[in-house]
Amino acid sequence: MSMNSVNTNVNAMSALQNLAATQADLATTQSRINTGLKVASAKDNGAIWAIAQNQRATSQSLDAVKDSLQRASSTVDVAVAAGESVSDLLLQMKSKALAASDTTLDTNSRIALNDDFTSLRDQITKAVNNADFNGANMLKNGGAQIQALANADGTQVISVQAQDLSLGNGALSGLSATASIGTQTLANNMISTINTAITNVSSALSKLGTGSKALNSHLTFVGKLQDSIDAGVGNLVDADLAKESAKLQALQTKQQLGVQALSIANQSSSILLGLFR
Repeated sequence: MSMNSVNTNVNAMSALQNLAATQADLATTQSRINTGLKVASAKDNGAIWAIAQNQRATSQSLDAVKDSLQRASSTVDVAVAAGESVSDLLLQMKSKALAASDTTLDTNSRIALNDDFTSLRDQITKAVNNADFNGANMLKNGGAQIQALANADGTQVISVQAQDLSLGNGALSGLSATASIGTQTLANNMISTINTAITNVSSALSKLGTGSKALNSHLTFVGKLQDSIDAGVGNLVDADLAKESAKLQALQTKQQLGVQALSIANQSSSILLGLFR
């Protein structure tokens, strides 16, 4: 094929192809700089994009896991706080019962001690009944067992058993809602009853505390796991902006040279006019 033709300019076609390729690379680099991603959609790299999407789904699912763990932890913490109040009330009730066991007390003093005792007893019921969080109460008779999500698939849970601290039930089965220390005999018997109640409540609080610690520990783990997954997704799809910046400068220079090369190639056909003068 003759190179001296006005119909076919091979040099211009080659220059145009090179310029188009440079502009395509430039558009890709500009997109990476604008989005901060080297894989912003499936058309950039289908396999990497699919992997990243799956990991993003896992990371977002872990947000729901964290919410579940936080709700459960708050519910248990409320139960622990109320349980500690019950324990403190029992200590005060023991002191009143011990004082009422004194055989030298007069009637008025015994009545006063019994009034204090029954007031403290009734406060236990109030503390238990008000230990609600998000509609769940772990201290009532038949209280709610707490279950929190433990993984992104929802196939595992962390459970914390309810601890019944209501009067006449569970840990306080020996301490009825009508308990009193109105007589020296009742006071003597009540000391043993309250000692047992204190031991049982302490055991119940220990179980709640262990459950709370387990929830908080797993919450910390899930947070670290989510951070690791997000970092992994970043490694797959994030662009190296320092590298892209340097590439942008090179491509802009290459684009200018490509325009000049195309201009020179287009001028070659005009040289043929000199042959016909």
